[in-house]
Amino acid sequence: MIPVSFDYVRAASIPEAIQLLKNSNGEGKLIAGGHSLVPLMKFRLSNPGTLIDISDVNEMKGVGIVGSRLVVGALTTHAEVAEDTAVLAHLPVLAEAAKQIGDMQVRNKGTVGGNIAHADPSADLPAVALALDAVVHLTGEDGEEKVPIQEFLLGPFITSLPETSVVTAISFAVPPAGTQSTYLKYFHPASGYAVVGVCAVGGKTAEGLVNHVRIGITGAGDCAFRTEQAEKFLFGKPATLENIKQAASLAAADGDMGEDLFASSEYRAHLCKVYTERALRKVLG
Repeated sequence: MIPVSFDYVRAASIPEAIQLLKNSNGEGKLIAGGHSLVPLMKFRLSNPGTLIDISDVNEMKGVGIVGSRLVVGALTTHAEVAEDTAVLAHLPVLAEAAKQIGDMQVRNKGTVGGNIAHADPSADLPAVALALDAVVHLTGEDGEEKVPIQEFLLGPFITSLPETSVVTAISFAVPPAGTQSTYLKYFHPASGYAVVGVCAVGGKTAEGLVNHVRIGITGAGDCAFRTEQAEKFLFGKPATLENIKQAASLAAADGDMGEDLFASSEYRAHLCKVYTERALRKVLG
């Protein structure tokens, strides 16, 4: 439980962090809250030559509305997101999910950017990010870049983040007026991580026809995924219990179910169906 030796430096700005990453020759890792990286280092599953502390880069903190999107600075903590007035007003599901992350210590120090960049297949926020059409804002040697969340998350602990780039913010689409949203998960009893977590955003017309539906699932496999087949089935149809159940039966179709000592792939597929149905009934009922 003791990591290998490493150097430690602090960055005061985004350009300095990028330069330090460049100087580390691929051996540098950014750290802010550290609740994901430090355990990996203790088990020697990650052995960075240099830790670059970016926790003092204030320009990467805070929440704001830009057009039709809510922008969350990468260093904004889960606890701050859970209580932010703009989040509660425009994206309450983001606050709902943030409250379910880890324990109080993790929420007080863990960051939104770190959660997304770490790409843990059981993390909560990727499901929410997918359901809210999130975009990851990066800054690197060649300037700024925006990457859709589906192109950013590639696999377990694997992203498209370049070695010398920094995740500076995550922006989330504010759903159309009249939609409802929720995040439900089956907690692993030991870790609190999602065995399966489902974020659903849905809306319907005055006639009861589904006119907006997004479903993101995490924990079920190697990478969080959008349930596009379920969404396509439900869109434009009456929001009846039968249609919701039929859509939920397709919840696992777009992901590869994982398997471990706690839950088989069949059980995870079953949980995807059950929790998707619960979420859809909540937002479309």
